[in-house]
Amino acid sequence: MQHQLLEIKGNSLDDGPGIRTVVFFKGCPLSCAWCHNPESKSVNTLLSYDPEECIACNDCINSCKQNALSRNNPYFVDRLLCNLCMECITVCPSGALSCVGKQMGIDDIVSEIEKDFPFFQTSGGGVTFSGGEPTLWMDFLSSLIEACKTKGIHTLLETCGHFHWGTFAEKILPHIDMIYYDIKIVDPDQHKKYCGQDNELILENFIKLIKCLEGTTKHLLPRTPLIPKMTATTDNITAIASFLSKNNITRAQLMEYNPLWLEKNYKIGIENPFEKNTEMKQWMDSNEIKRLTSIFEEAGIRTTE
Repeated sequence: MQHQLLEIKGNSLDDGPGIRTVVFFKGCPLSCAWCHNPESKSVNTLLSYDPEECIACNDCINSCKQNALSRNNPYFVDRLLCNLCMECITVCPSGALSCVGKQMGIDDIVSEIEKDFPFFQTSGGGVTFSGGEPTLWMDFLSSLIEACKTKGIHTLLETCGHFHWGTFAEKILPHIDMIYYDIKIVDPDQHKKYCGQDNELILENFIKLIKCLEGTTKHLLPRTPLIPKMTATTDNITAIASFLSKNNITRAQLMEYNPLWLEKNYKIGIENPFEKNTEMKQWMDSNEIKRLTSIFEEAGIRTTE
């Protein structure tokens, strides 16, 4: 059994307790306007072009039988002409061109994760399944989690919550140790506007998950990314705090905005929707973060350890 992954990244300190290895899946049911991993939205392999790595040797242009590469193209690659033969990658001497996505089997993935096992033991870390959205692939994810558990590796799932509950409860929930669950926007219309889907299923699954985890040792952490004028508004943060409080949640995470994702769009040929929005190109003001955090704290929800 093989599956399409974005990448496996070790030595992560931001995706769960301790030092972690993160397995990034490709494919997502949402399409968040601010997605920090836009290359993970599609389930398909993509061709990436990094102009900062390019040495302008033109070997790739000369090798492309589809004439899909041109310096006159604003993204260098014409995605309509490119057939993803990846010949350009093999002749590129600088690594400016690269393949986004790779097929891997469970044994190979576990072998990669096991390389970091000493770091897990000393730090209390483990493996985190992220994306994209790992729950798009319940059968594969379930088998992968079980394989990690047989090795004594702590497992954590990062999810947007948009999944079929029955399948999740049967195949994922019994084996996972910890869940990071995104609650991005409460208003369904705003959620659909900025994330491509309404949030009815997401909120329903979250409430079901809370009830299922009562009396267990499994940990659930709701998380909200702070995105200027989208999620990071007084109304939205207040609504999320109210929703969490009503469901007896006393700990959550507000994730500070990181503008470095914007350049990823260019690499895979996607127009930057915030090209003229200077606010989206900046780190969020620390005082604004404190103000939004105080809304959670006033509702009795801790945002720090």
